Amino acid sequence: MLTKGYSMIKLHLGCGKRNFGPSWTHIDGGDFEHLHSHNIINLPFDDNSVDIIYACHVLEYFDREEAAEVLGVWYDKLAVGGTLRLAVPDFETMVKLYRADAVTLDSLLGPLYGKMLMGQDTIYHKTVYDYSSLKQLLELVGFNNVDRYQWTQTEHSGHDDHSQAYIPHMDKDNGTLISLNVECIK
Repeated sequence: MLTKGYSMIKLHLGCGKRNFGPSWTHIDGGDFEHLHSHNIINLPFDDNSVDIIYACHVLEYFDREEAAEVLGVWYDKLAVGGTLRLAVPDFETMVKLYRADAVTLDSLLGPLYGKMLMGQDTIYHKTVYDYSSLKQLLELVGFNNVDRYQWTQTEHSGHDDHSQAYIPHMDKDNGTLISLNVECIK
Protein backbone atom coordinates (compact mmCIF):
# COMPACT_ATOMS: atom_id res chain seq x y z
CA MET A 1 0.00 0.00 0.00
CA LEU A 2 1.37 3.38 -0.96
CA THR A 3 1.60 5.95 1.77
CA LYS A 4 0.57 9.55 1.27
CA GLY A 5 3.29 11.52 -0.46
CA TYR A 6 5.04 8.41 -1.77
CA SER A 7 5.98 8.44 -5.45
CA MET A 8 6.84 5.20 -7.12
CA ILE A 9 10.28 5.02 -8.71
CA LYS A 10 9.83 3.63 -12.21
CA LEU A 11 12.81 3.22 -14.51
CA HIS A 12 12.58 2.86 -18.27
CA LEU A 13 15.98 1.48 -19.27
CA GLY A 14 17.13 1.62 -22.88
CA CYS A 15 14.12 3.78 -23.68
CA GLY A 16 15.58 5.48 -26.74
CA LYS A 17 13.17 8.07 -28.12
CA ARG A 18 10.19 6.67 -26.17
CA ASN A 19 9.04 8.96 -23.39
CA PHE A 20 6.53 7.45 -20.96
CA GLY A 21 6.02 10.78 -19.20
CA PRO A 22 7.14 12.44 -15.99
CA SER A 23 6.24 9.55 -13.69
CA TRP A 24 9.06 7.51 -15.28
CA THR A 25 12.83 7.99 -15.11
CA HIS A 26 14.25 7.47 -18.60
CA ILE A 27 17.77 6.10 -18.95
CA ASP A 28 19.47 5.42 -22.27
CA GLY A 29 22.85 5.81 -23.94
CA GLY A 30 21.34 8.06 -26.60
CA ASP A 31 20.90 11.81 -26.76
CA PHE A 32 17.26 12.62 -26.11
CA GLU A 33 15.82 15.51 -24.10
CA HIS A 34 13.72 13.31 -21.80
CA LEU A 35 16.70 11.30 -20.46
CA HIS A 36 17.64 11.54 -16.81
CA SER A 37 20.82 9.48 -17.12
CA HIS A 38 22.84 7.66 -19.76
CA ASN A 39 24.02 4.44 -18.11
CA ILE A 40 21.59 1.53 -17.68
CA ILE A 41 24.02 -0.35 -15.43
CA ASN A 42 25.35 2.29 -13.03
CA LEU A 43 21.94 3.49 -11.95
CA PRO A 44 21.81 6.63 -9.78
CA PHE A 45 19.50 5.04 -7.20
CA ASP A 46 20.03 3.43 -3.81
CA ASP A 47 19.76 -0.32 -3.49
CA ASN A 48 16.26 -1.53 -2.55
CA SER A 49 14.66 1.74 -3.70
CA VAL A 50 13.15 1.16 -7.15
CA ASP A 51 9.57 -0.06 -7.63
CA ILE A 52 9.68 -1.09 -11.29
CA ILE A 53 12.32 -1.52 -13.96
CA TYR A 54 11.23 -1.85 -17.57
CA ALA A 55 13.82 -2.86 -20.18
CA CYS A 56 12.45 -3.52 -23.64
CA HIS A 57 14.74 -5.26 -26.13
CA VAL A 58 17.86 -4.28 -24.19
CA LEU A 59 19.05 -7.42 -22.41
CA GLU A 60 20.02 -9.20 -25.64
CA TYR A 61 22.78 -6.62 -26.22
CA PHE A 62 24.69 -8.30 -23.35
CA ASP A 63 26.16 -11.80 -23.62
CA ARG A 64 24.93 -14.43 -21.16
CA GLU A 65 27.60 -13.74 -18.52
CA GLU A 66 27.15 -9.98 -18.81
CA ALA A 67 23.37 -10.39 -18.66
CA ALA A 68 23.58 -12.17 -15.30
CA GLU A 69 25.72 -9.33 -13.92
CA VAL A 70 23.41 -6.63 -15.31
CA LEU A 71 20.33 -8.39 -13.94
CA GLY A 72 22.10 -8.63 -10.58
CA VAL A 73 22.61 -4.86 -10.52
CA TRP A 74 18.97 -4.28 -11.42
CA TYR A 75 17.91 -6.82 -8.76
CA ASP A 76 19.89 -4.89 -6.13
CA LYS A 77 18.23 -1.59 -7.09
CA LEU A 78 14.71 -3.01 -6.87
CA ALA A 79 12.86 -2.81 -3.58
CA VAL A 80 11.65 -6.07 -2.10
CA GLY A 81 8.45 -6.80 -4.00
CA GLY A 82 9.61 -4.60 -6.90
CA THR A 83 8.92 -5.66 -10.49
CA LEU A 84 11.32 -6.27 -13.34
CA ARG A 85 9.56 -6.22 -16.70
CA LEU A 86 11.60 -7.39 -19.69
CA ALA A 87 10.99 -7.82 -23.38
CA VAL A 88 13.47 -9.64 -25.63
CA PRO A 89 13.19 -11.16 -29.10
CA ASP A 90 11.35 -14.50 -28.81
CA PHE A 91 13.67 -17.08 -30.39
CA GLU A 92 11.21 -19.96 -30.03
CA THR A 93 8.40 -18.14 -31.81
CA MET A 94 10.66 -16.99 -34.63
CA VAL A 95 11.97 -20.53 -35.16
CA LYS A 96 8.39 -21.85 -35.31
CA LEU A 97 7.46 -19.24 -37.92
CA TYR A 98 10.56 -20.03 -39.95
CA ARG A 99 10.05 -23.79 -39.81
CA ALA A 100 6.42 -23.34 -40.88
CA ASP A 101 7.63 -21.36 -43.92
CA ALA A 102 5.65 -18.38 -42.63
CA VAL A 103 8.72 -16.09 -42.79
CA THR A 104 12.04 -15.89 -44.55
CA LEU A 105 15.39 -15.78 -42.81
CA ASP A 106 15.88 -12.22 -44.07
CA SER A 107 12.75 -11.10 -42.21
CA LEU A 108 14.20 -12.42 -38.93
CA LEU A 109 17.72 -10.99 -39.15
CA GLY A 110 16.78 -7.66 -37.56
CA PRO A 111 14.90 -9.11 -34.59
CA LEU A 112 17.57 -11.79 -34.01
CA TYR A 113 20.77 -9.85 -34.50
CA GLY A 114 19.73 -6.25 -33.91
CA LYS A 115 22.00 -3.48 -35.10
CA MET A 116 21.98 0.09 -33.94
CA LEU A 117 24.26 3.06 -33.55
CA MET A 118 25.06 3.93 -29.92
CA GLY A 119 27.21 7.04 -29.86
CA GLN A 120 30.20 6.30 -32.06
CA ASP A 121 29.72 2.50 -31.88
CA THR A 122 27.48 0.09 -33.72
CA ILE A 123 26.08 -2.47 -31.30
CA TYR A 124 24.52 -5.86 -32.02
CA HIS A 125 22.50 -8.44 -30.12
CA LYS A 126 24.84 -10.91 -28.42
CA THR A 127 22.37 -13.64 -27.49
CA VAL A 128 18.81 -14.90 -27.81
CA TYR A 129 16.31 -16.29 -25.34
CA ASP A 130 13.34 -18.55 -25.19
CA TYR A 131 11.02 -18.51 -22.18
CA SER A 132 12.78 -21.40 -20.43
CA SER A 133 16.28 -19.93 -20.72
CA LEU A 134 15.19 -16.45 -19.65
CA LYS A 135 13.23 -17.80 -16.69
CA GLN A 136 16.22 -19.89 -15.61
CA LEU A 137 18.53 -16.85 -15.79
CA LEU A 138 16.13 -14.65 -13.82
CA GLU A 139 15.68 -17.29 -11.12
CA LEU A 140 19.47 -17.77 -10.92
CA VAL A 141 19.81 -14.06 -10.16
CA GLY A 142 17.15 -14.37 -7.42
CA PHE A 143 13.90 -13.22 -9.04
CA ASN A 144 10.61 -14.94 -8.21
CA ASN A 145 7.21 -15.35 -9.87
CA VAL A 146 8.69 -15.29 -13.38
CA ASP A 147 5.85 -15.27 -15.90
CA ARG A 148 4.86 -13.83 -19.24
CA TYR A 149 2.94 -10.56 -19.30
CA GLN A 150 0.56 -9.10 -21.86
CA TRP A 151 1.81 -5.79 -23.20
CA THR A 152 -1.82 -4.69 -23.55
CA GLN A 153 -2.17 -4.85 -19.76
CA THR A 154 0.69 -2.45 -18.94
CA GLU A 155 0.47 1.25 -18.17
CA HIS A 156 2.81 1.90 -21.11
CA SER A 157 0.78 -0.08 -23.68
CA GLY A 158 -0.05 3.14 -25.53
CA HIS A 159 3.63 3.60 -26.42
CA ASP A 160 4.54 1.42 -29.38
CA ASP A 161 7.82 -0.33 -28.62
CA HIS A 162 9.40 -3.68 -29.40
CA SER A 163 7.32 -5.48 -26.76
CA GLN A 164 4.62 -5.08 -29.41
CA ALA A 165 6.67 -6.54 -32.30
CA TYR A 166 4.56 -8.63 -34.65
CA ILE A 167 5.01 -10.50 -37.91
CA PRO A 168 3.61 -9.26 -40.23
CA HIS A 169 4.95 -5.93 -39.02
CA MET A 170 2.40 -3.94 -36.98
CA ASP A 171 -0.39 -6.50 -37.53
CA LYS A 172 -1.40 -6.62 -33.87
CA ASP A 173 -4.81 -8.12 -34.66
CA ASN A 174 -3.81 -11.04 -36.89
CA GLY A 175 -0.02 -11.27 -36.65
CA THR A 176 2.25 -13.30 -34.38
CA LEU A 177 3.95 -11.58 -31.44
CA ILE A 178 7.72 -12.12 -31.73
CA SER A 179 8.61 -10.44 -28.45
CA LEU A 180 9.08 -12.55 -25.34
CA ASN A 181 7.56 -10.40 -22.60
CA VAL A 182 8.43 -11.56 -19.09
CA GLU A 183 7.85 -10.06 -15.67
CA CYS A 184 9.21 -11.10 -12.27
CA ILE A 185 9.43 -9.93 -8.68
CA LYS A 186 12.32 -9.33 -6.27
